[in-house]
Amino acid sequence: METCTRTSSRRPVTLIGAGGVMAAGIIALAGCASPGASAGADGPQIVATTTQVGDFTRELLGGDAELTQLLSPGQSAHGFDPSAAQLLALTNADALVVNGGGLESWLDDAIEASGFDGVLIDASNGIELFGTDDHDDSDASEAAHDHDDDDAAGTDAADADDHADADDHEGHDHGDGNPHIWTDPELAEDMVENIADGLATVDGLDAANLEANETAYLAKLEALDDWIAENVEQVPATERLLVTNHDAFTYFVDAYDVTFVGSIIPSFDDNAEPSAAEIDELVAKIESTGVAAVFSEASLSPKAAETIAAESGVAVYSGPDALYGDSLGEAGSEGETYLGSQLHNARLILESWGVVPTALPAALQG
Repeated sequence: METCTRTSSRRPVTLIGAGGVMAAGIIALAGCASPGASAGADGPQIVATTTQVGDFTRELLGGDAELTQLLSPGQSAHGFDPSAAQLLALTNADALVVNGGGLESWLDDAIEASGFDGVLIDASNGIELFGTDDHDDSDASEAAHDHDDDDAAGTDAADADDHADADDHEGHDHGDGNPHIWTDPELAEDMVENIADGLATVDGLDAANLEANETAYLAKLEALDDWIAENVEQVPATERLLVTNHDAFTYFVDAYDVTFVGSIIPSFDDNAEPSAAEIDELVAKIESTGVAAVFSEASLSPKAAETIAAESGVAVYSGPDALYGDSLGEAGSEGETYLGSQLHNARLILESWGVVPTALPAALQG
C-alpha cells in the first residue's frame, strides 16, 4: 500500500495507492485495446473518472502526461460501468483521479478488476458533504463551507489516514452524502488543490509546470466565484428560487444563499424516479412560492421538466438552455469545460430571476 503526502501551505492531503490482483481477462485484452486507452504511452499515465475531475486534471497537467477520462460528456457517473478497454487503462495508470464523496459507486470493483496499483487521488478529501435533506438545515450549512470562512470546509482529511491500514481498496469510503461538490466554485478550488497535491507525487511530472498551472487555474475559479456572487447579490434573497431536474445543486444553493424549492427527481441520484404524489407536491410548491422557471439538465431527458413547467404555468429551460449538472457538455458546447459550464448555468439562472449579468472579468474572457 503506497501512501503519499505532499506538504504545502494549504491543508495536507493524503493520497492512497491501491493494491490488488489483475483479472486474467484484462491481460488478454492488452492486444486489442481501443486507441483511447493509455497503454504504451510515454511518460506518466493518468486516469480521471468524471468529466469535471477530468477537466480539472487536464488544466493542471497542461499536456505533460497522457490523460484518460472514463466518463464521456453527457454521461452520468451514478450508473457507470467501465469497459474492458477502460479497465486496461486503469491497469497501466500511474494515478487515478476520482471525484469521491460516493459518486463513483463502481470504483472498488473497477480497481479490483484492473489491478490498479498507482496513486489514488480523491478530489473530495477534506470537504464536508451535505446529506440529502440539508438544504434548510442550518447546522449542515455551517458544517459545509461558507464563502466568508475558508476554514469551514470540514475536517475529513484526517480520516484519510484510516485508509493506510488497508491492503487494498475494499472498504474505500464512498460517503453517504451529496457528492456534487463541484457546483460550488469555491469547493471546486479545494478539489483542484487536492488533485494538484496528488499529481505532485507522481514521478515524471514537471513540478514547476504543475504549480504554475494550478496557480493560474485557481485564479480563474476565484474570479468565477466572485462574478457569480456579485451578480446573485443583485437579487433579494427571498427571490432566489430554484427548481431543477434532480438534486445536484445543493452546494451552489448553499454558496449563494439560494432557496431550493425542489427537484423533479427527489434524489441526488439521477436514476431515481418521482412518484405522482411527488410531482403534484412540486407543482404546488412552484405555484405557492412564485418560482419563475424549471430547469432541466443537459444529461437528462427534459420531458418531466417540461410537463411540470406546463402544469405550473412557468418557463422551462431545456435543450441548449438546460443546466450542466452531473456532466460537462460535448465539445463545442458552452459546457465543454468546467468554467464554461458554470458560466452557462449562472447566466441562465440569473436571467430567470430577471438579472442581466455583468461583463465577465478579464480572467474569464477568451
